[in-house]
Amino acid sequence: MERLGETEQFKQRNMELEGFDRITVGGFTQVPNVIQNDPALNLGEKAVYAQFLQYAWHHDYCFPSQELIAKNLGITRKSVNKFVSGLAAKGLLTIQRRGLGKTNFYILHATVKQKPRS
Repeated sequence: MERLGETEQFKQRNMELEGFDRITVGGFTQVPNVIQNDPALNLGEKAVYAQFLQYAWHHDYCFPSQELIAKNLGITRKSVNKFVSGLAAKGLLTIQRRGLGKTNFYILHATVKQKPRS
């Protein structure tokens, strides 16, 4: 196969990353392609899923409040709550309520979990 010259390669690209190294100062979040490409998930659900991953990726736990996620995404807490509920309804998040005044415990799933039927 003939190798394209640098000019030819540049013409074929539609994006360039500048100033990024392998591990950037601010870190990065890997979002599974199955999440990114799932048309059943809306943009807000994908963004909230990515936020959970951002906080939990290296530690297997996280404590981001819905207020913090809302601030990071530039949306309201009510919207975050709606997207969290959507992820739970679609089997990508399990919410364990701990009781009045306590934080919820979230389990983020890499695969869809079937909800038990009542």
